[in-house]
Amino acid sequence: MTHAMLKGSNVPLDATAVRAVLRWTPGQDVPEVDASALLLGPDGRVRSDEDFVFYNQPRHPSGAVWGLGRKPVSGGLTDTIQVDLAGVESGVSRILLVASADDVPFDRVPALCVLVHDASAADAEPLARFEVKPETGAETALICGELYRRGDAWKFRALGEGYSNGLEGLATDFGISVDESEAAAEEPRPHESRSVPLPPEQPVPLPPLPAQPPAYGYPQPVSAPQPAYGYPQPASASQATYGYPQSVQTQAPPAYGYPQPQPVPAAPPLDPDFRLPPQGPQFLGR
Repeated sequence: MTHAMLKGSNVPLDATAVRAVLRWTPGQDVPEVDASALLLGPDGRVRSDEDFVFYNQPRHPSGAVWGLGRKPVSGGLTDTIQVDLAGVESGVSRILLVASADDVPFDRVPALCVLVHDASAADAEPLARFEVKPETGAETALICGELYRRGDAWKFRALGEGYSNGLEGLATDFGISVDESEAAAEEPRPHESRSVPLPPEQPVPLPPLPAQPPAYGYPQPVSAPQPAYGYPQPASASQATYGYPQSVQTQAPPAYGYPQPQPVPAAPPLDPDFRLPPQGPQFLGR
């Protein structure tokens, strides 16, 4: 039979191991709840930071307390802490069962409750059920209940005590040393996503620089000489003008200011009957 708990009430636990299950109804704008546990000594404080079991330290070194993680169930979502009561160290007198909502007030978490199950009975009804109702609604961390010793036996007490400064403030009150620099570097919760760093920027190839004109004082590229005015120009192949073929210039035009070459006249054709008269001294006086 399940005991319906009121705030401040307690119930004996006839079990050697229990599962403390936080349950709530998920929905739009509803934060995810994290379950954690603090193992306290007789002075009401932790013996060391190892006595804090939470999402970044999910198992106690003794192996007696550990987190089972979130699990969807019909109509809700759960996060669970399991405790081997028979294996808890003798220096631990109380185990606080804590809920935190990542700095979101619990008035936005509907139907929050804690269910205590006998861990050896998988499908049995819970031993106790406590509907956790925040006193102000502004709490961001809640002590839902505690497991505590009475002689050789264990009991569960329903508490519902809230903290407005979150899990960090609650843990500090019970002796956990929280360094702000370490808290900033803390790994994200399992439900949070981590940004993937971008790959290093690759160098962008620059376009080739345009050809620069030669600097004065350095050897210049050799180019075809340009003809000077007034001197014979070299013969060149015809340059086509748009639309018409050009003739090839076979002789350089005359240079201005100099005598022009005259063409040699052609010799007249010889007369086939022409004979030269006898000439020479041998023909004189005859």
